[in-house]
Amino acid sequence: MDDLFPRSLHDFSIQPGKRLTGRVAGLFVAPERDFVTRQVTSLETRFGGIPGDFHGGPTRRSTGREPWYPHGTEICNDRQVSIVAPDELAEIARRMELPDLRPEWLGANLMIDGVPHLSMLPAGTLMFFAGGVTLKVDAQNHPCKAAGRAVGKHASLPDITAGSLLFTTVAKRLRGIVAWVEKPGTIQAGETVSLRLPEQWIY
Repeated sequence: MDDLFPRSLHDFSIQPGKRLTGRVAGLFVAPERDFVTRQVTSLETRFGGIPGDFHGGPTRRSTGREPWYPHGTEICNDRQVSIVAPDELAEIARRMELPDLRPEWLGANLMIDGVPHLSMLPAGTLMFFAGGVTLKVDAQNHPCKAAGRAVGKHASLPDITAGSLLFTTVAKRLRGIVAWVEKPGTIQAGETVSLRLPEQWIY
């Protein structure tokens, strides 16, 4: 009988979990049917995400990120909350030779300061906010042309199309993460957030 486990567990390099702490540096919501957000002082969350937000709701329509489904297929919404970091936005701005890059232009809901390489947080990371909300990280948020066009428009670039293409290149692994609401409540500006990263390994 063939060995069902040809690889030993010793073949896997398992990195232990860890804990980090950050701070809520900005809260944003997209109240209209446009993903560009505006700043708020508190953010209400429910199991379906942020009420009234562009990306809110328990389900969403599939896009080019899910080529295994016909475009527009209704699927579970694992992208309820978009999270960015100020240091990573500053690096994208530097690479694009912009004086500033606002989280609102990228449709961000949360800006978290104090977490190194936020975009590299692994799936499954839990974010415990001081006020009681818990978010669970689903994935890295890959830069798209729509966000690039918003950057080009708000930064008044002379060639928005070229700016959009540049953004998708230079913002890779710097554009933040997406998460979903595991425990709802209200997040306040300035709150501390404790992160619990799971064990990690390459399968």
